[in-house]
Amino acid sequence: MRITSLLTVGVTCAISGLLAGLGLAWAAVGLDAYVDENGFIDVQTLTCDQLANTYQEDANALANWYSGWYNGLAKKHYYHLTRVAGVEHELIVWCEAHRERRIIEGLGFLAHEARGPR
Repeated sequence: MRITSLLTVGVTCAISGLLAGLGLAWAAVGLDAYVDENGFIDVQTLTCDQLANTYQEDANALANWYSGWYNGLAKKHYYHLTRVAGVEHELIVWCEAHRERRIIEGLGFLAHEARGPR
């Protein structure tokens, strides 16, 4: 339960921090470049590299979407602001090492690692 809270809270700031963490001040590609013919973005296919190359406003909007998605999956309605930094940093580090991997893979990896051995 705790990791879900950490992920949902951390995602919003993690996405914002990802651009800075990857050394990109401003990106050149809007998320609209990834929209399909029906106007949707498949957020399960976006890579760390695509996120790092988008505008800050788009990254923030996407971060809010991921946060809501994870909160919905966990049936949570809380937002804990002080737990953001750790997850943000971990996602940035993971994405720096795996730019070709999907963002949700990074979030899944972090969730698995945080749960530890059962």
